[in-house]
Amino acid sequence: MIDNLEYNTEREHLIIPEYGRHLQKMINHAKALEDKEERNKVAKSIIAVMGNLQPHLRDVPDFQHKLWDQLFIMSNFELDVDSPYDKPEREVIYAHPEPLKYPQNHPKYRFYGNNIKTMIDVAITWEDGELKEALVYTIANHMKKCFLNWNKDTVEDDVIYDHLFELSNGKLNLKNTEEDLTDATSLMRSKSKYGKSSKGKKGSKKKYSNRKRY
Repeated sequence: MIDNLEYNTEREHLIIPEYGRHLQKMINHAKALEDKEERNKVAKSIIAVMGNLQPHLRDVPDFQHKLWDQLFIMSNFELDVDSPYDKPEREVIYAHPEPLKYPQNHPKYRFYGNNIKTMIDVAITWEDGELKEALVYTIANHMKKCFLNWNKDTVEDDVIYDHLFELSNGKLNLKNTEEDLTDATSLMRSKSKYGKSSKGKKGSKKKYSNRKRY
């Protein structure tokens, strides 16, 4: 019966497992050396071994800097040697990134999307004139297209005008306009136009020769 059986779970934790346990033991040996000059020699030897174990790093710009940083990380930042690069700091390496700020927008009409609300806010800031009028009608047409993506049937222009009036807090009003938006059929046709595959026309078939192939 084997009494000295040792499991990996009982061994020292490997900070960078890719280099293996023997390299970790070499680093621990370098840390235990009292002569700094000797530690420097051993550290350079360890860097050479690391380069051989990770040949793909040779294609990485400044790969030697990366190896020295990994050496200090695996030594738990306790190896006192002269490095050709600045010694990395534990606080910087293990710093937690700041949490991302996700948008908390909860629009009433989600099928329009947040970009529509942004476009409406921009249109409100424009001076009255032909450019603003053209922008407002473009927004309304896009709202109609978004509505049809959600509801495949149809939608009256008055519904779009009411939603535009509501989303702009009453600052963009097309309720009394006599101009109609693009009809639903044209919108759906323009949407499907770019969704067609690049195959040939329907019904076209390739003609093959009746000649037998040998």
